[in-house]
Amino acid sequence: MSKPKIEQPKLTPNLEEVKFDAIYLEEEPQLMECRVCDEQVDGTEVDKAYLSKVGFKNVSFTSSKFHHIDLTDAIFESCNLSNASFNKGIINRVIFRDCKLLGVDFSECNLGNVCFENCDVNLSSFADARLKQVSFDHSSLRSANYYGCKLTKVYFNDTDINDVDFTQTSLKGIDLSTCTYERINVTFPSLQGCEVSPEQAIGFSKLLGLKVKS
Repeated sequence: MSKPKIEQPKLTPNLEEVKFDAIYLEEEPQLMECRVCDEQVDGTEVDKAYLSKVGFKNVSFTSSKFHHIDLTDAIFESCNLSNASFNKGIINRVIFRDCKLLGVDFSECNLGNVCFENCDVNLSSFADARLKQVSFDHSSLRSANYYGCKLTKVYFNDTDINDVDFTQTSLKGIDLSTCTYERINVTFPSLQGCEVSPEQAIGFSKLLGLKVKS
């Protein structure tokens, strides 16, 4: 599977730098056409925030909660979003680059045109989420939860998917051939139509109880 065409964030050049607490200046929490750099806003809780055309660099959002967020046209670079929650959010045209997203919660989110580049996304949850035109490049997804996901044009490139849970998620049309893992949690119906390397095919055959003769 070739990498799907992913729309890039549409950011205005020379964005004004602001502090993150500018999100509270309007009647409804929002940040638009700005950038936030070198801040620690750990433990922040904002419901139904609207963020558009925003750049974040070296910002720590650990254990923050952004339920029902509407996040469009944004770039996160070298940010720490460990244990942050974007539960039930809409995330479109967003890049996460060189970010730490350990234990991040994207459950029940709609993600479209999203790129994870060189990111630590271990122990994350995408349970019951919808992912369309999403790529994971040179990243780690160890022990991530993809239970009940809808995956459309999702691209995994040189990514560690060890112990990922794909239960109740169809992998039809998904290419895992460049991924590394020792084991993953998946059922036979979910594997139908999935693209794997010859070595991976042998591993899956053992998962199904087959004995492969050399």
